[in-house]
Amino acid sequence: MSVDVVETVVRGRGRALVVLCVMQLMIILDGTVVTVALPTIQGDIGFSQAGLAWVMNSYLIAFAGLLLLAGRIGDLIGSKRIFVAGLALFTAASLLCGVAGSAEVLIAGRFLQGVGGALASAVILGMIVNLYPAPGEQARAMGVYSFTAASGASIGLILGGVITQTIGWHWAFLINVPIGAIALAFAVRLLSHQPGLGLAKGADVLGAVLVTAGLSLGVYTIVQTAEPNATLTRTLLQAAASIVLLAAFVIRQARIKNPLLALRIFRRRQLSVANVVVVLLFAAGFGFQFTTALYVQRVLGYDSLTTGLAFLPAPIMNALMSLSIAPRLTVRFGARKMLIAGLVVFLLALLWISQAPVDGSYVVNVGPVLAVMGAGIGVAIPASIMLAMSGADASDAGLASGLNNTAQQAGAAIGTAVLATLAASTTAHRATEGTLQALRDGYGAAWLAAAGFVFAAAVLSISLLRQRHT
Repeated sequence: MSVDVVETVVRGRGRALVVLCVMQLMIILDGTVVTVALPTIQGDIGFSQAGLAWVMNSYLIAFAGLLLLAGRIGDLIGSKRIFVAGLALFTAASLLCGVAGSAEVLIAGRFLQGVGGALASAVILGMIVNLYPAPGEQARAMGVYSFTAASGASIGLILGGVITQTIGWHWAFLINVPIGAIALAFAVRLLSHQPGLGLAKGADVLGAVLVTAGLSLGVYTIVQTAEPNATLTRTLLQAAASIVLLAAFVIRQARIKNPLLALRIFRRRQLSVANVVVVLLFAAGFGFQFTTALYVQRVLGYDSLTTGLAFLPAPIMNALMSLSIAPRLTVRFGARKMLIAGLVVFLLALLWISQAPVDGSYVVNVGPVLAVMGAGIGVAIPASIMLAMSGADASDAGLASGLNNTAQQAGAAIGTAVLATLAASTTAHRATEGTLQALRDGYGAAWLAAAGFVFAAAVLSISLLRQRHT
């Protein structure tokens, strides 16, 4: 192959990677960009306090509930088709959200965004692995992907604050429209079509209904626990129903000829353990960012714009590590060692901020912690994804990608709900200490719980994961 042809292939792969990562960035941004805009949205549209949560929850439930199904469909009909369809739906739904004038329209738009995001996101990892099969190149590509995945939440907080206070919350959604249209044009042109296995190889409609309903109800139950009107009886009933649906799905997959989710994939220890680590890592990461944003607003007194800008050290350090340093270290030392190192760094950041006082300083208690957290995440996330994807065959790339994305979203949902609930309950029990001190104690308890998630992930990585030689 001539030098010119090689350069053309490399440039083509790079552009395709940019398209995939732009879509992933939009998906992650939309999970957090509205966080700091919620009070403004409530005032403009007239949401109730309980109804306001559905601006976030409708997106999260649709996204998490459809990821596994979307990943399998990608294997059956081709990853490019499902990616383009998801990108188109996500862009159209963003326009609907941007022009929404009522609560019902905005919630419906957010749900459709979640559907489109699930369709596209479910196949992104598999497409990256196919684009970059060589370990060294794959490490660099995963570094770029992990930057968008890990820093997207922090960037979303920054953009949400800036957009809300300058041009209005509608543009938090409308900004996706031109970006999505351009990405769609490039996706059709640059992404190569790989024929799928065919719908006859796994078009399990009943299984799709069971797993989507079970996952959606499970995520719904998790996010509902953080609401003040949640009751123990209702929560337990919903959790039991979710477990029954998922159990029925597993039984069906074990018995039918062409399952939606081939259970043999879980016999691969590397894939199974790495995805559990991903759940714990994203639970700690998203829960940390949610509670830290509340800490700087409600305890330190920052406004929405200042809160967004306060998170700048996290994406800066994440970019430095995941785009430059971590890929080279991964090639030299292997993904497992880098995962463990990143988890240890993240654990130190959580223990550090857990000691922040009620009159804490940004220079001492927040900024440096966000920088250390960004560095740890920038190392840990690409390594954990590489280990998870290395445990799957090429024919299961879409399924493994959807499974890994499901682990990420489930972790984010679990972490946010658990840490928010723990912070609120701790604050309520210590209300006699004074409002600010009680709030700080609540966030401190949440940060220690996040540290427990990271510690568990480190123990699993050390004891059960194998080194991937690169």
